Amino acid sequence: MGVNIDKVLITRQEIEDMVTRLGAEITNDNKGRKVLLVCVLKGAFIFLADLVRHIDLPLEVDFMSVSSYGNNTDTSGVVRILRDLDTDITGKHVIIVEDIIDSGLTLRHLKELLSTRNPASISICTAFDKPDRRKAEVKVDYRGMIIPDEFVVGYGLDFAGDYRHLPDVCILSDDGGDKE
Repeated sequence: MGVNIDKVLITRQEIEDMVTRLGAEITNDNKGRKVLLVCVLKGAFIFLADLVRHIDLPLEVDFMSVSSYGNNTDTSGVVRILRDLDTDITGKHVIIVEDIIDSGLTLRHLKELLSTRNPASISICTAFDKPDRRKAEVKVDYRGMIIPDEFVVGYGLDFAGDYRHLPDVCILSDDGGDKE
């Protein structure tokens, strides 16, 4: 696993079960609709790739890149749009796909921004949720797992660009930020 990993928090099997469940919920709730999944880069790309295989609906995918962390383990509170959508979302059923919701500041900002573009609906789907860290109220429509207030990496989640490739969600050791 690597010298900076303290322990595995969520195994790849638990993740697979979670993604299967979320795909079924999205399919059930959106029967008769075409949905647009908006992947929040970079962290959610692995989750999105798995999730689309479990949604039995017509769908489109687009990507946004936002930043509020930089190379820190705590959000700065300043949300920057680094890459905007290519798709016009007017009249579309949008599902924002996020890797993890922590403070809620990024998602609140993103949902408010996308709401100004006249979609038919906006939902939020997250793989992992830390509700104890909320600074902004966010309605989560599809929640994979609630996790403890630990800094986690793996399954797309990173620290300063590292660890995204890990198939499990892991907790960094105290020296996790000390890159060698």
